Amino acid sequence: MKNYPRSFKRNAGVSAAMLGVSALLLSGCGAAPEEEEGGDAAATDFTGCIVSDAGGWDDRSFNQSSYEGLMAAKDALGIETRDAESQAPTDFTNNVDSMVQAGCDLTVTVGFLLSDATKAAAAANPDVNFAIVDDNAIEADNVKPIIYDTAQAAFLAGYVAAGSSETGTVATYGGMNLPTVTIFMDGFAQGVEHFNKENGADVKVLGTDSFVDSFDNRAAGKTLTQNFINEGADVIMPVAGPVGLGTMEAVVEANEGGKNVRAVWVDSDGYETAGIGEEFILTSVMKLMGDAVEEVVTESADGNFSAEPYVGTLENGGVDLAPFHDQEANVPDEVKTAVEDLKKKIISGEITIESESSPKQ
Repeated sequence: MKNYPRSFKRNAGVSAAMLGVSALLLSGCGAAPEEEEGGDAAATDFTGCIVSDAGGWDDRSFNQSSYEGLMAAKDALGIETRDAESQAPTDFTNNVDSMVQAGCDLTVTVGFLLSDATKAAAAANPDVNFAIVDDNAIEADNVKPIIYDTAQAAFLAGYVAAGSSETGTVATYGGMNLPTVTIFMDGFAQGVEHFNKENGADVKVLGTDSFVDSFDNRAAGKTLTQNFINEGADVIMPVAGPVGLGTMEAVVEANEGGKNVRAVWVDSDGYETAGIGEEFILTSVMKLMGDAVEEVVTESADGNFSAEPYVGTLENGGVDLAPFHDQEANVPDEVKTAVEDLKKKIISGEITIESESSPKQ
């Protein structure tokens, strides 16, 4: 058994980060819940509902993917659905409560920031079921966590980045110092470490303790990325939501200036979702949130709701590495072969990737 310990320092604590998120999202109000009729399949008396984080349904990330999962369940099962799109954290409690009042059988809340609102609603309504994406802090018989061991897929991305780097320097950074962010960074750095060990290389990783303290300040992401590029990094993985679009701006400009710089996207397949510089995305560390939400809603509609956490892994397909798309020719064949072998070893347990942020099952 090979183990890769987490050994790098972190910056500011979670509580400060949470305050930062709240400060950034103080405008707007929650949209009224919207009801959608079931599909052509035989209708059921089940209503599946969903409440977004402040990013909204078109965030090209976890809100959108989760919503699409509910819509897939609606199409397949003919259930009724409702949704509430939050505009700010102050909307969370009202939006979650509105789902209960609307008679929802299962309400999916998207993101750890909705943890308090979900916990309160679940305690007040023990006969109503909930599921929450990216949070495992609630212990209740009527709340199902949907969480991901993204360090596994990020490990593969780190190996690919190291094996594809021409400068011998890669980089990563986070939006905020939070477990759902650092788990990507941990896995990425350990993947680079493994490449070095297996190939006698010395690829350096910049930014393992770097955070921009924001999930929407694209300018900060662009500036930090430019600094990494100036330090020699030619593959950068932002773990920062829309801030990553600032990284893509810097990557595009670097390539226009004659450099060969690539990016690694997170959460979704950035080639399909980023909307800028997709031709320079080496790969993406994907959390298949839509698939998980569809599965959880389907189980609940079938009368098989369970509070046991859904943990997305390489083994069950909850996390994965995206195709190389336009960068296919820039990934050496031996790296592609090694990644497939590493994936099998992670699934079998021969290799484990350890992060303080990994889900505790």
